[in-house]
Amino acid sequence: MKSGTGASLWLQDIRKSEYILGILKTTAVFGVIVYVFYGSFAAAPLLIPVWFLYMRDWITDTVKKKEQQFREQFRDSIQQMAAALKAGYSVENAIREVSRELVPMYDKDTRIRREYDRMAHQLDMKIPAVSVLEAFAERTGQEDVEDFVNVFAAAKKNGGDSIMIIRNAVKIISGKIDTEKEIQTMTASKKLEFEIMCAVPFLMILYMKITFREFLDVLYGNMAGVVIMTVCLGIYVAAYSLGRKIIRIEV
Repeated sequence: MKSGTGASLWLQDIRKSEYILGILKTTAVFGVIVYVFYGSFAAAPLLIPVWFLYMRDWITDTVKKKEQQFREQFRDSIQQMAAALKAGYSVENAIREVSRELVPMYDKDTRIRREYDRMAHQLDMKIPAVSVLEAFAERTGQEDVEDFVNVFAAAKKNGGDSIMIIRNAVKIISGKIDTEKEIQTMTASKKLEFEIMCAVPFLMILYMKITFREFLDVLYGNMAGVVIMTVCLGIYVAAYSLGRKIIRIEV
């Protein structure tokens, strides 16, 4: 995301039900952390920053997921637009046609449908297509949209075969999005491995608490044990944060 406007847009796209599930997941993970490292929920108030850290990461992941979903929707929409332009539609009518074509493809609350319906309405109000598309790019703050709109505006301004220029831009942007999708698919296994590695320490400690409880009792209920487990928790959080940065691949 390139702008605060874009970030705000994707946050708005997170549904209330998704927020509730995110809070429940974060709280469950937080409870496991408190129990594993301290054996008592009395330490929970002191570890509230850990809760906010995990919740922040959940929001970041969800925002990125929302933006990626929109990018794929946008790719589909501009491919539809290129087909409409090839069929002889004007740019204004191509936008209206795409708005209709998206109806069977996506739910009415989907971001791309709301944006195209809005653009079609603006065109009906006799607002120039360039202004309509520029407002679309400004609302989303999304790089792919901005690139497409910039190419469109330049083609309209400089003349020439604007339809061919737009179709070439569609091809390039679609190829970029498809390539990034392939990379994400290839790295999905590494992200899964990271999640498993994050869970392993908890599983090991839980297993030992169940099978060798006396062996770990020395780490709970006394100041020395609290200090040791706090240091271990700090190391774990640092390793988790570093791992998160490594698996976040930007293309």
